[in-house]
Amino acid sequence: MRIRGLLIAAVMLAALGAGVWYSNRRQDASAADRPKDAPPSILKVPEDQISELRFRKGPEVTVVKQVQQAKWAILEPRPLEVDITTLQQVTTALADLASDRIVEEQAADLAPFGLATPSYQLEILKKDGKTVRLLFGDETPSGTAFFVKMEGDARVFSLANYTKATLDKSWKDLRDKRLLTVDGDKLSRVEVAAKGQATELGRINTSEWQILKPRPARADSFQVADFVSKITGATMSAESEPDAEKRFAAAAPVATIQLTGPAGTQKLEVRKIKDDFYARSSQVEGVHKLSKETGEAAARDFESFRNRKLFDFGFSEPTRVEIRRDGAATVREKGPDGWMAAGKKQDTASVANLIDKLRDLSAAAFREGAAPPPAVELAVTSGDGKRTERVTLGQQGGKWIGQRAGEPALYELDAKIVDELLKAHADVKEAPPPPKK
Repeated sequence: MRIRGLLIAAVMLAALGAGVWYSNRRQDASAADRPKDAPPSILKVPEDQISELRFRKGPEVTVVKQVQQAKWAILEPRPLEVDITTLQQVTTALADLASDRIVEEQAADLAPFGLATPSYQLEILKKDGKTVRLLFGDETPSGTAFFVKMEGDARVFSLANYTKATLDKSWKDLRDKRLLTVDGDKLSRVEVAAKGQATELGRINTSEWQILKPRPARADSFQVADFVSKITGATMSAESEPDAEKRFAAAAPVATIQLTGPAGTQKLEVRKIKDDFYARSSQVEGVHKLSKETGEAAARDFESFRNRKLFDFGFSEPTRVEIRRDGAATVREKGPDGWMAAGKKQDTASVANLIDKLRDLSAAAFREGAAPPPAVELAVTSGDGKRTERVTLGQQGGKWIGQRAGEPALYELDAKIVDELLKAHADVKEAPPPPKK
């Protein structure tokens, strides 16, 4: 029994020894996989631990403070809104700031690195009350990095140029550069004075607009959205022009734009001299040069905002289409089994082609005056049966003229698209019978 116990103990001891040997070998292999000269992170400060950032370059200090949850503001050199995208590039880099390498483990003399009198400092004030200072010195001899160190840390690191550029900011870099700060998605009114005419648009819902002035008319909501996007996307010049104010004063007016949202009305005045556009905003000081695209977009008038489409059902699927011509009416309705007309199932592809032609009905121009007698009457029901649009088509002076029910506007149509519509209507056929089993 005693010998048997000794044998069991010996086996267990051997197994334990093998386990220790295997574990040590795994650790040695893991250590061998890691680069021996892999530099450590210079610092790790998550954004949610930062309460304030101070960017110091010579006598200039830029102070950015978190004033509330997810809301930052520039306090110095003067109160300004923050470009949150640029600021987040800084905070993301600080969350795990990696060096290129450790240049010196114990730097007794900082002068050779330009760190005795740092050219730039970034102070990070944390919510726990502690302050971390990152010091920037000279460029490395290779020209690809800068010498940096943490205050209180004897080590000197090299930091890649692109990372240094991310952290080296002033108030000019960090300020909100938009000329208008209104949220385009929350606008209720757009006013444009251009080409000697004042145009005013009001929002109907999240996706639709209505022209209010110079007279009520349907607005092309895609055109309005594109205009708002370009104007609210206008930013300050990258480089200020010393004579911008003089050029603006001498320039010809292009447009005056007012955008109204929950926070009030903001104004942008656009002028042009030679091939250059300049703008003055109610939200920021000075005159700023605009891109050609933005400058040209500003000069929109009543006609450019008008909706040329005769039907608004867009890409929603209609459930009922009625076409009356020469006293005969054809009604096609969509049910559980597909499109039906006079109790007969319709060919899906040919009905889809007809619906596409209805969508394509668009004005080549607008007319004033009385509408011609209707030759064709169209009615399209969409929106789960909640919306029916009615349009009449007639000929006047050799042209097809369309009119929407309840609207005075007359739409002059290209004869080709009307011919294609009528052909698509005539070409709708019955669905083929199901194959015999």
